[in-house]
Amino acid sequence: MRTAVAAAAMLALAACSGIPATAPTDGSDVRSPSGQAGSATPEVDPDTPLSWGPTVGELARAQELVAGWTPEQLAGQVIVGRYHGTDSAGARQMVADLHLAGMSITSGNIVDSTQVRQLTRAISEAVAAGGRDFPAVIGVDQEGGYVSHLRGIATEFPAFNAAGAAIEADGETGRQAVRAAARATGLEVRDLGFTWVFAPVADVTIGAADPTIGTRSASSDTAVAAKATAAAVRGYDDAGVVSTVKHFPGHGAALSDSHDTLPQLDSTLAELRTHDLPPFEAAIASEAPAVMLSHLDLTRLAPGVPASLAPEVYDVLRDELGFEGVAITDSLGMGAVAGRRKPAVQALNAGADLLLMPVDTRVTHGIITDAISSGEVPRERAEEAAARVVAVQLWQQRVAAEVAVPTGVTTQAEQAASDLLAAAY
Repeated sequence: MRTAVAAAAMLALAACSGIPATAPTDGSDVRSPSGQAGSATPEVDPDTPLSWGPTVGELARAQELVAGWTPEQLAGQVIVGRYHGTDSAGARQMVADLHLAGMSITSGNIVDSTQVRQLTRAISEAVAAGGRDFPAVIGVDQEGGYVSHLRGIATEFPAFNAAGAAIEADGETGRQAVRAAARATGLEVRDLGFTWVFAPVADVTIGAADPTIGTRSASSDTAVAAKATAAAVRGYDDAGVVSTVKHFPGHGAALSDSHDTLPQLDSTLAELRTHDLPPFEAAIASEAPAVMLSHLDLTRLAPGVPASLAPEVYDVLRDELGFEGVAITDSLGMGAVAGRRKPAVQALNAGADLLLMPVDTRVTHGIITDAISSGEVPRERAEEAAARVVAVQLWQQRVAAEVAVPTGVTTQAEQAASDLLAAAY
């Protein structure tokens, strides 16, 4: 796995910078047309897929594009905004003014299916009007169960613990049902104009003592949770929607709720590797395009600092698990981080690529713009983050164009929900 990731990364580097690709890993020489070793490099196919979805060429295009952007544009492209109200004109204006990557839509923004489509269309139009020829990030928490912001508009799926139950009942049948349910969810939210879904939950719950995740988790069994998470990622990929594996490195053992406070987790890295990380590893092996960082105080790894703001935690995600895709924070409006000084700047400098729902989107955009202009956030870091976001949106655009939303998408979704329940119970 890591060898493949590293090879893909080197290909991307060669394609984007003109630096020659390294020699083949089988030990053979690279030879020029004249037959002399070491004097030529192999052609890099821009259609070579990276480990998280986009191709080498799509990442190269994204990097080239953002290199010419102003600090205001870069700041916008790393923010998924928070919008209060249901007026599509206001959302369009905010995205246009701040060059936002897009918006997270919550139940408070929603009236009915017609209004949802108007809202997502307005956000998409604002991105296009700014000259960006790739889709907006339009995301929604649609996990199934009680975390379903499209309740009453999209099909009601069971909580994710049904996915774990289905796999425990019959591994292969269960995985197929989970993948089909994720695909149906992805197609249905795409039909409403969304490009991202903030799911699946990869956390391994500890049961009744877990106040935040509970049935949102596939299982208290690490292996079962890993299988369910991987199957869901594949289903969302099949649908051409960007999935978001959450909440790294695992919120299921926390004893308090990060919506309200900063939970402490005393697990050692060795304990995390055994209990919490395997579902994330399985998701990454299944080409997960995005991973969401939790707001947890990992006392043995980065004491006193939320994981979403801690370089040590991003190092585990990148260096140990080999993830090269988009790292997105959990909402920066949550109680665990909202009172901290410049949490958006801290998160970007720690390694985040996308900042989700800051308390005040306009103020945060100004802070990030100033930080890039002053060098508090190095421009290289801002470009790296923005390019990853653009690249995954180019991937979403390409796959969505290849996978049409069927006319009977609601009927298919209802059947998939029924099949998952039948497989589980």
